[in-house]
Amino acid sequence: MNSVLNKQVQQVTKVFTDLSWHEISQHFFSRLLLIVVTLLLFCVLLWLGRLIIDHLFVESNHVKFLQSSNRVATIHALTLNIYRYTCYFFLLYAILSEIGVPVGTLIAGAGIFSIALGLGAQGFVSDMVTGFFILLEQQLDVGDVVKVDSIKGTVTALGLRTTQITSSDGTLNYIPNRNITTVQNFSRNNMVANVDIRISAKAPLEKIAEIISAENKKLVATIPELRSTPVIVGPVNVGGQLVFRVTITTQNGVQDKIASRFLSDYLKALRKDKIPLGWDNESSPSQNS
Repeated sequence: MNSVLNKQVQQVTKVFTDLSWHEISQHFFSRLLLIVVTLLLFCVLLWLGRLIIDHLFVESNHVKFLQSSNRVATIHALTLNIYRYTCYFFLLYAILSEIGVPVGTLIAGAGIFSIALGLGAQGFVSDMVTGFFILLEQQLDVGDVVKVDSIKGTVTALGLRTTQITSSDGTLNYIPNRNITTVQNFSRNNMVANVDIRISAKAPLEKIAEIISAENKKLVATIPELRSTPVIVGPVNVGGQLVFRVTITTQNGVQDKIASRFLSDYLKALRKDKIPLGWDNESSPSQNS
């Protein structure tokens, strides 16, 4: 028993003794050096490609069909995304080839693995196809204020796989493109905002209309973002509360700010004339837009 064990130990020792450790170390370091050079070349190509793409899109500002800055930013971000993914693919292929992995043979004879990979990549392909049609149909552009499901914010990036939306509180949301079904885009058309002033049932409606008309004449001349003259709707019932409503149409993205300014000026003028308001005994007014 001991002789057999000793014989096996001698055989194992002989195998390790016969190995050319110098050649192995030389081969290892040559491969490592080749990988390092490949990584450096990849970084240079990535930097150079990004520089060229950035320059091309700076020049594209002179192209007529790309005059929209949001559209240019969207295509710019998507082009960088595609270039980056392409570089990563070739980098992985090059490194696997350098360490001796027969990538071509594996791809050709993967069999069941290819099927499993294909099934797993369905989501990725769906993301890319959906992202392509979002870009083609111009549903979203970088800089647009949108609402996707329950997420509302500004589109900061539109990629092959995900769309990034930054909420008003700074939260960065990553949404897979295949999950984007219904999109509300607040940056394409003029926006309508309702300025609601709570009033008392005893308030003189004609007097309120006169005061608001006078304020509108003052404000219209100072707010270029207005797209039409404010419309005095008059008294309406909102949730059981009597309000005097004025509707304003503004450039998209500034409707809340302008509605707040109108409401502030209305309140100052109404209080100056001692018009009874519905929130005189409450802590704060309301504004719906």
